[in-house]
Amino acid sequence: MKNITVAMLLFALLAVSCSQNRADVGRLVENYAQVTIPAPDLTGITDNGKEVLRLYRMAADEVDKIYWQQYFGDGEAFLGSLSDPSEKLYAGINYGPWDRIDGKPFLPGFGSKPDGACFYPADMTPAEFLTWNNPEKNNPYTIVRRAADGSLETIWYHDAFAEYISKIEGYLQRAADVTIKESVRHYLLELIEGLKTDDYYNSYKAWLEMNDSKMDLVLGPIEAVDDALHGTKASYGAYVLLKNLQRTEELSALSSRMPELQNMLPGDPANHNFVPGAESDIFSCNVLYCSGYTNAGFKVIGINFPYDTKVQEELGTRTIIFDNIIREKFNRTVHPVGNALLEEVHQPHVDASAFYWIIVFREIAKGLGVKETVNGKGTVAEALGSEALVLEKAKSNVLGTWLCAKEAEDYQISALFQKEDVLTTFVTNTIRSTRFGTADPTGIANIIVYNYLLESKSITWNASGRYSIDYDKTWKALETLGSEILRIQAQGDVESAHAWISKYGIFGPESLSDKRVLENAGIPVDIRFSYE
Repeated sequence: MKNITVAMLLFALLAVSCSQNRADVGRLVENYAQVTIPAPDLTGITDNGKEVLRLYRMAADEVDKIYWQQYFGDGEAFLGSLSDPSEKLYAGINYGPWDRIDGKPFLPGFGSKPDGACFYPADMTPAEFLTWNNPEKNNPYTIVRRAADGSLETIWYHDAFAEYISKIEGYLQRAADVTIKESVRHYLLELIEGLKTDDYYNSYKAWLEMNDSKMDLVLGPIEAVDDALHGTKASYGAYVLLKNLQRTEELSALSSRMPELQNMLPGDPANHNFVPGAESDIFSCNVLYCSGYTNAGFKVIGINFPYDTKVQEELGTRTIIFDNIIREKFNRTVHPVGNALLEEVHQPHVDASAFYWIIVFREIAKGLGVKETVNGKGTVAEALGSEALVLEKAKSNVLGTWLCAKEAEDYQISALFQKEDVLTTFVTNTIRSTRFGTADPTGIANIIVYNYLLESKSITWNASGRYSIDYDKTWKALETLGSEILRIQAQGDVESAHAWISKYGIFGPESLSDKRVLENAGIPVDIRFSYE
């Protein structure tokens, strides 16, 4: 009888534990407000164009399968093993059992997330990789595996994911056959070649030259967001986009000013001597669909591609602002955070228009600054390794806001907002973005900026749990911090980069208090998508 009682007690404790875990996961899901992407208004889009959009989405679905393989493994089997709806939903948001906010497993039976995701063998040692003489080991488009004899070998993406890439190529070929736009056909054919060879130079150029289409497709291994081991391996993602023609025309005037904006950057000119290509442009788009890393965890609200420095020098970059995502993020996260955490005197300065233009200049800033080190250490990404992406994100946030505030002060922006609106909205967005945590470069970058603002007394956390803002100090802090990041990048100063991240990239008591306040207020960390 005693053994039966003990067994029943253990069963009861296990049931309570499972119930508690499911309740916790249910609360985690609430961190992401569901945003339904409506069926697009395709007025003016031909039947051919509608078919192209359908094929784009089918290609994007195959990209999603590749990303699961890169980040976790067999996503279909993993999700199929989960019976609890909340667990399955949250696993889908995170593309695995690890929470993108803190990097910890939210499901039992899983250890820590591998720093190298699935790009490297789990048992590979740092010394083994360092002494391995293989020129392809740091290529963004190779994975590292164990050969049959136990040694390391590289496998090109187009071989590793051949099954999915073959299907993507088929959808893109059909889209190229259907489209009536020659520029679109040229881009799709070059993208197919890029997927076959892992050489995307020509497809990047064709994409930048494709500026007469109402639709856009960004697809491929684009950004090294998940390789926390070496910061080189590119994750697959896809965006299917529909251009906002009126707003694109409004933004186009900024394209020709890229060299001017580059010269405006603060600090030693030697640290931002890159000359952006003259063909840079800016599009305003609505996101119709996304997959792979672009759909994982936090949703970005703008992009600046390509990262290929040779293409950037020859042609420039394309900045794409996601109108519908910016609007949803401001309404659901930024504005509520301002009301919850700012002193009342600052709250009217949290402005939707200022937020939009901060994002515009943030994405533009990604194409500015410095790309090659000035002392022969190679590209900034090569010199700074795994620290590069964090510094780049911090730089773009800081200098984008600095440029936006300067343009507002000089009345170079037609929208009706002031410099104080820019700085207040930036501070609010930085505070709310620290909730992204330390498991993602975006979160770390925002924590660094937040802690720097606190240290410089630009913002003050008061006993009331609310912030006051010193606008003069905030303006100066942006200039000083932006200049220092440019110096670290230009010099390839990995020691300083590591020291900055170690010092500023940690949660303090203020952030932890903010987290509790925002959780109690039911303000989501970010958004997730569903589609009509």
